[in-house]
Amino acid sequence: MTFAEKLKSARQQAGFSQQELADKLSVSRSAVAKWEAGSGMPDIDNLKAIAGLLNVSVDHLLDEGQKLSINSLREPIDLESFEKTGKARSKQDAAVLAKFPQAVQIYALIRSRKNTKLESLLELTAMPSFGVFEAVDQINSNDPYYLVETNIKQYLVCVTNEFINTTELSHRITDKKFIIGSNRFKRFYTLK
Repeated sequence: MTFAEKLKSARQQAGFSQQELADKLSVSRSAVAKWEAGSGMPDIDNLKAIAGLLNVSVDHLLDEGQKLSINSLREPIDLESFEKTGKARSKQDAAVLAKFPQAVQIYALIRSRKNTKLESLLELTAMPSFGVFEAVDQINSNDPYYLVETNIKQYLVCVTNEFINTTELSHRITDKKFIIGSNRFKRFYTLK
């Protein structure tokens, strides 16, 4: 869903008309109509106020890249029990190959963080340098991700030192670069 669709849905669920929301925000009804039509975006202060009034998070309103389903599985693993052999460049590669022997394709992915619209606005207006949020994310998380394809389904897999996290994708991904949630992914190399 787009920001415009989420705003309209949240407003209706909260029981506000466009005019009532506009009055609470001290903006015109046409401004709310414009946002809901996808013709504009509220400023940061109004965005925060909207989230508070409609009882949703700013991230929920701004995140347009959801492709994950609710079918997720987190399994403990002993990463040290896997060996780098064949196409496996790392123990994490070997763990994914062992977990999905039936896979038709397995792609190692490069992941980077996609800033929310609010973070992008903050970097443009309030922060002296660009890329702060992405740099912090890279320092905090370097767990590898994989796109696994079977004959029927696709999975996004993340391997940590303790767990292998598998999430079924709700939409088939065919692009070499794609966005899921707040992450950008790029196919890096093929394991299988």
